[in-house]
Amino acid sequence: MQRRPFLLSAAALLAAPAVRAQDAWARIEQGARGQTVVFNAWGGSERINAYLQWAAGELQSAHGVTLTHVKLADTAEFVRRVRAEKAAGRREGSADLVWINGENFLSMKREGLLFGPWAEQLPNFALVDVEGKPTTRIDFAEPVQGLEAPWGMAQLSFFVDTARAPLPAARSLAGLLEWAGRHPGRFTYPRPPQFMGSTFLKQGLAELNPDRAALARPHTAEAFARLAPALWAYLDRLHPLLWRGGRQFPASPAAIVQMVADGELAMGLTFNPNEPANLISARTLPASVQTFQFSGGTLGNTHFVAIPFNARASAGAQVVANFLLSPRAQARKADLRQWGDPTVLAVSRLAPAERALFAAADVPGLVREPAPVWPEPHASWVEPLETEWLRRYGV
Repeated sequence: MQRRPFLLSAAALLAAPAVRAQDAWARIEQGARGQTVVFNAWGGSERINAYLQWAAGELQSAHGVTLTHVKLADTAEFVRRVRAEKAAGRREGSADLVWINGENFLSMKREGLLFGPWAEQLPNFALVDVEGKPTTRIDFAEPVQGLEAPWGMAQLSFFVDTARAPLPAARSLAGLLEWAGRHPGRFTYPRPPQFMGSTFLKQGLAELNPDRAALARPHTAEAFARLAPALWAYLDRLHPLLWRGGRQFPASPAAIVQMVADGELAMGLTFNPNEPANLISARTLPASVQTFQFSGGTLGNTHFVAIPFNARASAGAQVVANFLLSPRAQARKADLRQWGDPTVLAVSRLAPAERALFAAADVPGLVREPAPVWPEPHASWVEPLETEWLRRYGV
C-alpha cells in the first residue's frame, strides 16, 4: 500500500509533458482566433492558388483564422524585404508565413530572420515521416532545427512524349546524352538561375562525382575546383545536342511543357513527379507522355513553410502550418485532381480512414519505377554553380 502514492506520482510525472504541450497548443489556438495570416507563396500555378483558397475557407470555418495569399514571383524578393524590415527596426512585419526552402531558408536562418524554433511542437508534426523522408529535417543539407515546417516533397523527374521519341535506354545522365544524340534538338533545360535549370546542374554535379558527401558540406573553392570539371565536360558534350544547339535556353519549366505539348520538344523535366499526370488530365499534354527518374537516384527535397521573426500573427501562422500538415489537407494536396504534390506524412502509420484519403487512381503519366532520393547539395553551392554556368554558357 505504501507504493501506490509513488506509482501514481510517477505516472503523473510521465504525463506532465504531454499535458503541458496540449495546454500550450490550446493557448496558441486561442491566440490565433481572429488573426489574419499573410502567407507569401509562389503564385504561378492556378491549381496551387485554388488549393490555398480551399485551405483559407477551412481555416476560417474551423479556427477563425483568415488566410491571405500574397502571390510571389520569386521568394528571394521576400527575403530581401524581411532583411530590409530588420535593418529598419520594424518589429511588426509585412508577412506572417512564407513558402520557402533551399538558399532562401539558409539566408534567413543565418541572418536571424526567422521566428522559432516552433515546427516540431505542432501536434501534426508527429505524423511526418522523418525517418523515411529525412529531408523533412534537413533543407539542402542545412539542419532545419524547428525553424520551418515541412509541407510537401519534390524529386527531379523527366517526361517523354513516346509518340515522338522512345524513353532513354539507360535512365541516367549517360543515357540522356545517348538519347539526345539520337534525337537532337528535342530536349533542353531552363536557363539558370531559374530553379529547374539549377537543379539539372546539381543533378549533374552529384551524379558525375563519386564523392557526393563533399556536396553536403558548405561550398569551398577547393571542392568546387575538384568536382565541377566533370559537369562542364558533360555539358560541353550535351549542349550541341539540345534545342537550338544549346545556344538558347527557355526561361521556365512552363515554357518547356508548352514546347513538349506543341511537339517542338520530345522530353522535358520537372521537380514534381506527379506534374505530367496532372497535365495529361488537364489535356495540356497527350496521354502518350511517360514519366521516369534516373534509376541510380535523382535529387529530391522538401519544401517548407516558415514564420518571419517579426510576424504580426505568429500564433495564427502556427495554426495554418498545423492544418497544412493534417491528413485531410495533405491528401487533398496530393490528389492529382487538386495539386498532385507528394505528401510529407508517413501514410502507412495513419488510421485506416486517413490512409484511404491518399488512395490514387492508376492514371497515365505517373512514375512507374520510383528512384532513390538524393539529398540536395548544401545551399551554398548554388550561387557559384550558377555564376560559373553563366560565365561559360550564358552569353
